[in-house]
Amino acid sequence: MKKKLLLIFSISILSSKLIFAQNVDSLQISKIFSTALKDDEAYHALYDLCKHAGKRISGSPLADTAVNRMSGWLKKWGADTVWLQECMVPHWVRGEKEQAIIISSVLKMNESVPVCALGMSIGTSADGIKAGVIEVHGMGELKNLNPADIKGKIVFYNGPMPPESIYTFNAYGNTVGQRWGGAMEAAKFGAIGVVIRSVATHIDSHPHTGSMGYNDSIPKIPAVAISTEAAEKLSASLKKDKNLQFWFKSSCQTLPDVKSHNVIAEIKGSKYPNEVIVVGGHLDAWDMAEGAHDDGAGVVHSMEVLRLFKTLGIKPQRTIRVVLFMNEENGTRGAKAYAEWAKTSGEKYIAAIESDAGGFTPRGFSLDCGEAYRDFIQMKFQPVLSHFGIYDFTRGGSGADVGHLKDECPVLSELSPDSQRYFDHHHSELDVFEEVNDRELELGAAAMASFVYLLDKYGNGTDRIKSGEE
Repeated sequence: MKKKLLLIFSISILSSKLIFAQNVDSLQISKIFSTALKDDEAYHALYDLCKHAGKRISGSPLADTAVNRMSGWLKKWGADTVWLQECMVPHWVRGEKEQAIIISSVLKMNESVPVCALGMSIGTSADGIKAGVIEVHGMGELKNLNPADIKGKIVFYNGPMPPESIYTFNAYGNTVGQRWGGAMEAAKFGAIGVVIRSVATHIDSHPHTGSMGYNDSIPKIPAVAISTEAAEKLSASLKKDKNLQFWFKSSCQTLPDVKSHNVIAEIKGSKYPNEVIVVGGHLDAWDMAEGAHDDGAGVVHSMEVLRLFKTLGIKPQRTIRVVLFMNEENGTRGAKAYAEWAKTSGEKYIAAIESDAGGFTPRGFSLDCGEAYRDFIQMKFQPVLSHFGIYDFTRGGSGADVGHLKDECPVLSELSPDSQRYFDHHHSELDVFEEVNDRELELGAAAMASFVYLLDKYGNGTDRIKSGEE
């Protein structure tokens, strides 16, 4: 009976300690959220980035402007140190606005449709290219066709994002392969160009760009994305006239690599300065618009972590480092440069968190880590953060940039906002500052700062926590 009473008493004390710790954490996190929402600083920084360095594709003058302006904000917000890390990046330019026409004598059609070149595509000749069209719904379908029917044609990839997917990033992952590899696969069969249905959830007239790849052993052919609305029109027209022709013209080209920079800023840890928590987003954006959701929101989310800590007088035990990566969209050269440096820096990485899923209402964080630590986060962090609408801590991938730290870092994570509208804007001319809600943006920044606060306080759930040091 005494042993039983002692066990009950011990459990009661542990429960009281846990409740007390959660209450202390909730109070601090409440301050983080209220400060982010009242100050509105993230929204002002995003405005500056979008309106003064909107079409900041890597290698462009506007990418340099973005580096200078965001490093200025970090200095203004009181970072202990701010520095630039050099990296060489691709320099692809779009050139003149692309043109495309559906041509059918049977349908008496000579109709212009909206297209845009895919990032890193070669351009057409000055006269453009005109040919018959072969429609497929994915790269796998090409293998079932007669190669003679493809040779000399334009391949039209019309695979839509599956609308039934609740998590739209899964739908994107199931579809984006035709954008990346479609030109390579079609060229194997003798196609002279490809038209890719925009990887987007909404049916509208705005084409969405994105990166594509080539293989030096396969002929390089030009590739454009067509708006979802025009893709529907082209498909319907092909059903009525399988011999119609498609003409498109683009003048994009890849120039020699140029020098650019990651922007890095930090607050030095007060107790474990050699232990690092990275937060980051990517500074470059496609040249279609202002890169507000992709990834201006992630940039200011990450910067705001530093500002909130400074504003609230939070002195982290570990070093909190903001990394604004250059060239995520078409090469991840900035992430590779940072990861190479991290291997030799002699530091211990606790976690790396990326924001690259838009400025919509935050729901949680995807976790790329061991089961034990995921369980630890769900036990220790979720009860506190769920009071602020941050409840989803599921297994998943991290961002493209922090993914390069996998060998150095035991915990990789990505902010998970509500994703239902993200691909309406993604890589298109609709990705502008006016499409970002200030309150949603600031909630995302507060979620990032709160997650980092808990990671700093409790570490990664290993020996220190078990021994009661933290």
